[in-house]
Amino acid sequence: MLDSRILEAAHFASIKHKGQSRKDSEKTPYINHPLALANILAVESGIEDSEVICGALLHDTIEDTDTSEEELLDQFGVNITRIVLEVTDDKTLEKNERKEAQVAHAPHISEKAKLVKLADKISNLRDIANSPPYGWNTQRKQEYFDWAARVVVGIRGTHEKLESLFDQAYALRPKD
Repeated sequence: MLDSRILEAAHFASIKHKGQSRKDSEKTPYINHPLALANILAVESGIEDSEVICGALLHDTIEDTDTSEEELLDQFGVNITRIVLEVTDDKTLEKNERKEAQVAHAPHISEKAKLVKLADKISNLRDIANSPPYGWNTQRKQEYFDWAARVVVGIRGTHEKLESLFDQAYALRPKD
C-alpha cells in the first residue's frame, strides 16, 4: 500500500527546488536528482521503507533551499527529518572541509541515512559520467569519483544491492 508521505515529500521537494537546476550543460531541473534517488532506492534496490524514500526526496531541502529543520519536523516528523539532517552538509564549512566531514561522518550515521547517502553517490556518479557539470575537466570528474568512493568505504556493509550499483557507477569513472 502506498504511503502518501512519499507523494507529499515529492511535492514538497518540487516546490522547494522550483527554479533550481543541476550544473550540467542542459540545466536539468534539480527535482530530477531527488527523484533519481527515490528510484534507485525503491525500483533498483527494492527498498520499501517509506521513511527512507521520503528522506531521499527531501535530502537536499535544508542544504540547498530555504527549508528549516522545524518546517520538516512539522510536515514529516522526527524520523524523516533526522534522516535529512544526517545527510545534510554543514554549509558554514569551506567546500574541502565539508567534503572531508562527509568522509568522517558517513560511518556514524543511521542505517536509513546510509541508504540515502549511497543512493546520492550513485546518482551523482551517474550524472557526472553521463552529463557532467559544465566546465568540469577529466581530472575534476576523477577527483569527485574518488572522493565519493572514500565516502562509501565508510558505509559499506549497509546494503549489498546499493553497493553493487555504486560499484557499477564507479566503473564509469573517466579515464585519462
